[in-house]
Amino acid sequence: MKRILHLQCDTGISGDMVVGALLDIGADQEALCAALESLGLDGYEVRITRKMAGALDACDFDVVVDDDHQNHDHDMDWLYGAEGVHHHRGHDHDHGHGHHHYDHGHHDHDHGHHEHRSLADIKSIIERSNLSDRARELALRIFGIIAAAEAKAHGQTVDTVHFHEVGAIDSIVDVVAVAWCVDNLAIDEAVVSPLYEGEGKIRCAHGILSIPVPAVANIVEAHGLVLKQAHRKGELVTPTGAAIAAALGTRESLPEQYRILATGIGTGKRAYDPPSSVRAMLIGDTATPTSLAESLLWKLETEVDDCTGEALGHVLDMLFEAGAREAHFVPVFMKKGRPGYQVEVICDEERIAPIERILFEETTTIGIRRYALKRTALEREEGELTSAYGPVRAKRVILPNGESRTYAEYESVAALARERGVSYQDVVRTISYKD
Repeated sequence: MKRILHLQCDTGISGDMVVGALLDIGADQEALCAALESLGLDGYEVRITRKMAGALDACDFDVVVDDDHQNHDHDMDWLYGAEGVHHHRGHDHDHGHGHHHYDHGHHDHDHGHHEHRSLADIKSIIERSNLSDRARELALRIFGIIAAAEAKAHGQTVDTVHFHEVGAIDSIVDVVAVAWCVDNLAIDEAVVSPLYEGEGKIRCAHGILSIPVPAVANIVEAHGLVLKQAHRKGELVTPTGAAIAAALGTRESLPEQYRILATGIGTGKRAYDPPSSVRAMLIGDTATPTSLAESLLWKLETEVDDCTGEALGHVLDMLFEAGAREAHFVPVFMKKGRPGYQVEVICDEERIAPIERILFEETTTIGIRRYALKRTALEREEGELTSAYGPVRAKRVILPNGESRTYAEYESVAALARERGVSYQDVVRTISYKD
């Protein structure tokens, strides 16, 4: 059963809210804190408590930094000043027991104040940790999204831009904690709701900025996120929250039928009224395949008339590496009789975003059409055939009448031919298809 994460962001999204929600649906608290210790950062402690988000019980993941590492992110008077954001501090009281305090005495190799870090600095911190490959990849993907957004905002490159608020210890810990929890919960896919955003202005390291701040706006633009007006003052979507939404989102909607395996709520620190929180649902997709499995695929297509065949050949390689089921381009005649190519890609829903990015970045197209396709597929299984030159990998498909067909895999035949110094056809002629 596929495990799907659904994040509901009706009052905004930030890194600490997502971590709290993931812990609330079952991520291992003790193991998370042990993983965070491997980052080798000092100047903070983690507190995991219960807290009321309005009338709802929620998990509060709090990265408490010492005075040398403060970044004012939760200081409402500093953030908004004369903007007059109506806030209410009555929601800040913890209830219950079980505080998890973890003091970190490890030495941070960056020395001094740590609010300004480059992407290379953050990569070094993450790569020296004991995170799994999957968690490390997701954390780096989130920071890569932030770096691209900040670089665009400040006219720099991802290699030269320096993070401010999101380079601070609490933001690094939030991002890594999200990545670790997603891996710990064995989440396969994620659906992220529209992100409710406030209005007005906010103070940050770059001065007084309009909401949404440039980094958030750039992430929303680049990754096709949906913002929805909350019609109240305040920054409800942080750059870290937007980047997490962009990195996690793999599908646009929930399956037609599903079971809810767990629900949880993570609350934020800024004293908004009503308080901000993220609700997470861990969902099990109950769809079951049959011998004639009907699945939903997507077809992406676009035309270009100023792109060379060599460039498109390179694009095809990238599309398959990104998970395309099928990709090809065909010659067409376009406006004014201009010769061009139509590029067609078949892919799963969760591959749409990375494949569209490749088409936009690696070809000259300015628009991509998208169609949902229903596909009926035969049941198939992997196997092996014998030949005079050695074993060959094969694919066996089962027809509706129960009969089967077996096909030798091209890559296996070609590799065997190269290894034995014979032609491809020499190997093919000696393959035995007998059981």
